[in-house]
Amino acid sequence: MSQTYIVVDQAKDWSAFLPSDRVITFTQYLNLAATKSQGRTRIINLCKNSKYLSDGYYCSLLAESRGHHVMPSVRVLNDLSKKDLYELEISQWLPLLAKKLAKPEAPMEMKFHCVFGKTVHPEMKEFARKLFESFPSPVLEVTLKFRKEWQVTALFSTSQSKLTDAEETLFAESLEAFSNKVWSKGRIQRAAKFDMAILVNPEEAMPPSDDQAIKKFIQAGKQLGIHVDLIGPKDIMRLPEYDGLFIRETTNIDHHTYRFAKKAEGLGLVVMDDPQSIMRCTNKVYLADLFNTHKVPCPKTRIVHKGESNVEDALEAVISYPMVVKIPDGAFSKGVIKAENREALTESLNTLFKKSSLLLVQEYLYTEFDWRIGILNNKPIFACRYYMVKNHWQIYQHTGSKSQSGGFDTLPTFEVPRRVLQAAIAATKPIGEGLYGVDVKEINGRGYVIEVNDNPSIDRGVEDKYIGDELYMQIMSEFLRRMQVKRGDHQA
Repeated sequence: MSQTYIVVDQAKDWSAFLPSDRVITFTQYLNLAATKSQGRTRIINLCKNSKYLSDGYYCSLLAESRGHHVMPSVRVLNDLSKKDLYELEISQWLPLLAKKLAKPEAPMEMKFHCVFGKTVHPEMKEFARKLFESFPSPVLEVTLKFRKEWQVTALFSTSQSKLTDAEETLFAESLEAFSNKVWSKGRIQRAAKFDMAILVNPEEAMPPSDDQAIKKFIQAGKQLGIHVDLIGPKDIMRLPEYDGLFIRETTNIDHHTYRFAKKAEGLGLVVMDDPQSIMRCTNKVYLADLFNTHKVPCPKTRIVHKGESNVEDALEAVISYPMVVKIPDGAFSKGVIKAENREALTESLNTLFKKSSLLLVQEYLYTEFDWRIGILNNKPIFACRYYMVKNHWQIYQHTGSKSQSGGFDTLPTFEVPRRVLQAAIAATKPIGEGLYGVDVKEINGRGYVIEVNDNPSIDRGVEDKYIGDELYMQIMSEFLRRMQVKRGDHQA
């Protein structure tokens, strides 16, 4: 069970807001008994002065030494203490801000406050959100000056005491949304030992898990003492509330899913899948080189460069037709073309080189189905055969805005050919200990790894068809084990 404390300099500093037994002074926090908590303790540091060796600085420092999650962290306070540390980060957003602000005729200065990533100034909305993502603080004071162009001349963490009436209202609303436990001292506290977020995106056309599967994850968590909340792409500021993050949205490096994973990892959460797995799995060039280095069985593969001369000749020397041409970061069979001859190969290369300077070209291995082996912590947990779409060579076919998939069989892992399992495990060991879906083609009793997916599809009635609810329990139990290890509840 988690608990949240708001630390202020003096009790009267909170007089403008609803009273709560979770609001304590810095002196009270200093003398707080260092007893072992049954859950995650969060500290919202609202001390007025956060300069080096001030009460505010020591509040964050002591919180981190006690294993509490604190906002702002010492790292953020240090970053905000020197202009050259935050200026480079902010400079990349200034052109966006400049488009929102009027261009004054003479030099001018303006100040505004950012509270939990929000502001009362509509034109500053996106800028405030980015500030909070980079420098998580309850209240940030920003000073802007215009001399030929807009510049941020001052940025520091402050307290709610400097807010206007409108900003105080926004602060109260934002704090309630950020951590509503503070406002409900009369409510019965839940018995969950851990809090976990599942990142989903209702707008995604082909999510890794359907709604029914997500409900099963929530139910499994409840049985294990894990309270699960669903969060969306705009909820990155809520990550400090949790002990774990489960990403159930298609990942990519240049995407908010990777930023969520990085942020959660930096906050000390258990993350699945972690940033390293996302980085490694979403780029097929990396996987191809990794497979070659670690002798993972896979189709003949060659990485080709946009500026390479006589590339068709070089490919034909080592790979027979048909060839499969892929962009490095495609998903769900997108960005993949089968070339039956040289003319089609040239056309495929020209088309896909518009999207990437490097491409993969592989030999085409015909099979009626692809094995999908689910691997968790280097152990197989489910096995499916995904069949090709009728009259098509892939398990997915995209026609305009419509997508079609083939049929499937779900089997116990002990019925999977041994070499297929061995190939799948060999492919994930160099990547990490997360949750992966390994696509393997079986030819003459051998397994050939096609790719590794860092957040594999787990849909109700498909991947869980053989072991049912046990699949969700296995995954959530691994989260529980890792969260217990992080907290030190028992030895790993």
